[in-house]
Amino acid sequence: MMFDDLSERLQSVFAGFSREKTLTEENMADALREIRRALLEADVSLRVAKAFLTRIKERAEGETVLKQVNASQQLVKIVHDEMILLLGKENVPLNFSGNPSLIVLFGLQGSGKTTSAGKLALHLRKKGKKPLLVAADVYRPAAIQQLITLGKQVGIPVHTIEGSNDVLAIARTGENFAKQNGHDVVIIDTAGRLQVDTAMMAELLLLERSLQPVEKLLVIDAMTGQEAVNVAEAFNTQLQMTGLIITKMDGDARGGAALSVAEVTGQPIKFIGTGETVDGLEPFYPERLATRILGMGDVVSLVEKAQEAIDQDEAKRLEERMRKQTFSLEDFVQVQKQFKRLGSMGDILGMLGIPGLGKDQRELLSFEGDKMMKRVEVMTQSMTLAERQNPDILTPSRQKRIAKGCGMSEKEIQDFLKQFNQMKMVMKQFSKLTGKGGPEPEKTGFSLHMPRSQKKNKEKNRANQLAKGLGLPANFDPSKMPTGFPKLPPGLGGKFPFQ
Repeated sequence: MMFDDLSERLQSVFAGFSREKTLTEENMADALREIRRALLEADVSLRVAKAFLTRIKERAEGETVLKQVNASQQLVKIVHDEMILLLGKENVPLNFSGNPSLIVLFGLQGSGKTTSAGKLALHLRKKGKKPLLVAADVYRPAAIQQLITLGKQVGIPVHTIEGSNDVLAIARTGENFAKQNGHDVVIIDTAGRLQVDTAMMAELLLLERSLQPVEKLLVIDAMTGQEAVNVAEAFNTQLQMTGLIITKMDGDARGGAALSVAEVTGQPIKFIGTGETVDGLEPFYPERLATRILGMGDVVSLVEKAQEAIDQDEAKRLEERMRKQTFSLEDFVQVQKQFKRLGSMGDILGMLGIPGLGKDQRELLSFEGDKMMKRVEVMTQSMTLAERQNPDILTPSRQKRIAKGCGMSEKEIQDFLKQFNQMKMVMKQFSKLTGKGGPEPEKTGFSLHMPRSQKKNKEKNRANQLAKGLGLPANFDPSKMPTGFPKLPPGLGGKFPFQ
C-alpha cells in the first residue's frame, strides 16, 4: 500500500501530540523532529523535507490559537495544507490543444513507459477521446511488440514502421495516420536508457522540436526513491517537461518520489500508476492524496472508481432482486465480481479512512477479507447454475458433492449457506423498513389514520426485528454502540427507528 509507512508514522506523531492544548515553540520542535524523521524514512529528498518543515514552522508560529481546536488538530490542518502545496496544489488536466494532440512519454528503462502508454490510451478512450499509440522505442528488444500486444488488449490501434530505426519518421507517419483516421490524441512511446545520456536527450530534443508536442510527460518509477529527484531534474533541465506519471505507487509503502519530484521540478504529477492491470492509472489529485496520507481516507476517489468499475444497470437489477427477496447465490457471485473491480480489500479500507485502523489491522482485515472472498468464489464455482439460482435445492447430498468439489468440509458449506440466508433476512427487514419492494402499508397494519402510539409500537417492533437480523439485542441502544462501529443511515420511514 502506497504511503503506508509515512501515514502510520505521521498519525503516531499526531496521536502523541494530542495531549497538548496549544502550539508552543517547545512542543512544535518535538513534533517537527518526528515529522522530519518520518519524511526521510519515506525516502523524501532531504532538501524537500527541510523546505517542507520550514513552511510548517512558519505557519505554526503565525497561527491564531482557536479555543475550539486543540494543538493536535491545528497541527494536522497545517501539515495537510502544506502537503497539498508540496504535491502540486491542484489537479492539472492534460492539454488537448492541436489536431491531433501529441503526447510524448519518456524516461529511463524499466520505469514503465510502455505500460503507461497503454493505460493512458485506455483512460483517454473512457473519457471520450480516440487515441492512437505510436511505438517509437526502436532499441529495447520486443518493446514494439509489447505495445502492439497492449493495444490489442485495450482495443486501441498501434502505429509503427516495421524494421525502421528512424524514430522521427515513425512519429511523423503516426501523426499523419492519426489525421487521416480521425484520431484526436497521439501517444508516442519513446526509448529509454539505463541512465540519462547524451544520445537519448538528442533524440528526444529532435522529436520535441520537430513535432512540438503539447504534453511531454516524464515517467518515473516510485521504487527509485530519492534517485527519482535526480532523474526528474536532468530531464526537466533539458526538455522542460509538462508533467509526470509516477508508476508502481502500489508497490512502494514509502512514497518519497511523489513527495519530492513535484516540489523539485515545479511540474505537476498528472497520473499515478496503481496496479499491473490496464486500468491501473489514476489522475493525480494533491488534496486527495494528502488526505489519504494523513489517514483521513479518500472517499471521493473510491466513489469515482465505483462509478467506473460497476455496471449501473446490473447494480439496479441486483438491488431490485434484493428488495423482492429473490436474491440468489448467482446474484451474490455477480455482486462479488463487481466488488473485486474496485481493487483489494486493503485498497478499499485505505480509501475509507476508518479512525483507529492501523496498518497491521488493515493488512489483517484485507488478508482475511480477500481470503474469504476467494473461498466463496471457489465454493460457488463448485455448484451448478441451477443450484446457484435456487439455493433451496441444496440438499445434504448436494452439499457433500460441493464440499468434495471445492476441497472444503460439509460444515463449511452449511455455515456459508446459513450466513447467506441470514443476509437475505436482513435484506428483507431493510426492504420492509424502507417500504421499497415490501408489502403495501395497508397489508402490514399501518394506516395514515393510525393513532401515533400504535404507529410507534409498530415501528419499534420492526426495529427489533432488524436488530435481531443484524445480530443485535432487542431494544438496542445506539448510544452504547462501540467506538468506530459504522452508523446506519437515518431516514428509514421518515425517522431512524433506533433514534
